[in-house]
Amino acid sequence: MKVSVENIRFFNKLNKTGDDPMPKGIEALVEKINTQLGGVDEVTDLSKKYRGVLVVKVVECIKHPNADKLSLCKIDDGGTDKKVKRDKDGLVQVVCGAPNVKAGMLAAWIPPGVTVPSTVDKDPFVLEARELRGEISNGMLASASELGISNDHSGIVELGLDMKAEPGQAFADVYKLNDYIIDIENKMFTHRPDLFGLMGIARELAGIQGQKFVSPEWYLKPKKIEASSELALEVDNQIPDLAPRFTAVAISDIQIGPSPLWLQINLMRVGIKPINNIVDITNYLMMVTAQPLHAYDYDKVKALGGSKLIVRKAKKGEKIKVLGGKEVSLLDSDIVIASPKEAIGIGGVIGGASTEVDATTKNIILECANFNMYSIRRTSMSHGLFTDASTRFTKGQSPLQCDGVITKTVDDILRLCGGKVASKLIDKSSLPVSADDRPKLRVSVSGVNNLLGTRIEDHAMADILRNVEFELDTNNKELNITVP
Repeated sequence: MKVSVENIRFFNKLNKTGDDPMPKGIEALVEKINTQLGGVDEVTDLSKKYRGVLVVKVVECIKHPNADKLSLCKIDDGGTDKKVKRDKDGLVQVVCGAPNVKAGMLAAWIPPGVTVPSTVDKDPFVLEARELRGEISNGMLASASELGISNDHSGIVELGLDMKAEPGQAFADVYKLNDYIIDIENKMFTHRPDLFGLMGIARELAGIQGQKFVSPEWYLKPKKIEASSELALEVDNQIPDLAPRFTAVAISDIQIGPSPLWLQINLMRVGIKPINNIVDITNYLMMVTAQPLHAYDYDKVKALGGSKLIVRKAKKGEKIKVLGGKEVSLLDSDIVIASPKEAIGIGGVIGGASTEVDATTKNIILECANFNMYSIRRTSMSHGLFTDASTRFTKGQSPLQCDGVITKTVDDILRLCGGKVASKLIDKSSLPVSADDRPKLRVSVSGVNNLLGTRIEDHAMADILRNVEFELDTNNKELNITVP
């Protein structure tokens, strides 16, 4: 489980909860994690990867005089690089082959003498000023691939205006890449499904350090999704014992494209490859909450017998081609999500290729569900399919969080991808899903102390629990507790 210190810091600041996750530095934080949370496998200093990369403004962009597919650019780095050759206006010349380069854009520049970030961990490649078709190029304007953010090398990255970056700023400062990535051993979290999400880790670190943590409002008190009847949508859950909660909603008129750079970077930090804005948003919410989601292309589903999702067991001899192209021969114990015609996903594990969200997608079905952990584990092991979703579902996620997570995901999709809600939110549940139905227990203070070999006073024990969102009252040295 990879944890970004900066992601936790940003989450705490955004939601006005917790505090600085490493007030005494990275070594002290790692020691706390090792002794009170789980074994740390590795700590990576991400800042080394982006040392020397600068934000620049492309001031001028003309066609290269000797090459049809190259552009001759003049860039402003705010005078930050003291070694590079400049023209009389203080600008730096760079040759660029990207089709999206244009005057006025903010880009990431790798100057001469700086290592290309994507090569840092393998075979470091240091740039030099070099001649390209008769013109000197001082370093390069970088793509997401060269920055080690994604596999996209179709063009250079363009910094969003919302980042308020200035020419000459360190790229790492703008995107908070002076970061530490802490890799914690997964098996330490076997019975803590919440710790497979950023929010659970942030809560636990706050508790360890005596800080009070409060989950965001959208998670604790999700607002209602306004219903629409624009697109027909049905859900038939035939196996409520194996899929105790299944929520879904249709969204229309979305615009598929790359995610904002900040979102791609936040996924990259923890080892998740950016795909497109819809998939990235679902992965980001999974990263935050530990609750997997899946998006289907609505029109592809509809073409397979109608706009209906059927949650059922696989049929004997049934096959499915999953994302990535692998064909899987299903077992009759596997959970599948199906259209009226065929299986379109292995529930809790991986989606099917036939309904994949891609560049042609205009409408989607968003799924947020809960599956039996033992069934998912059996399916994952049987087929050798080990995904981010199956890793989390095999630990037993709470069905109580589905409505908060799907509502937040819808909000983020509408904000970053456009579109509108096109159906009602369908919620098929065989379990109590109200916050009032959370487990409750009563323990004695003396019993806890005897078990742990401690001498913690009842008020101190209550404070420790309240810091990590347990609700409780004390009564004659007993604690009446409601779990988060």
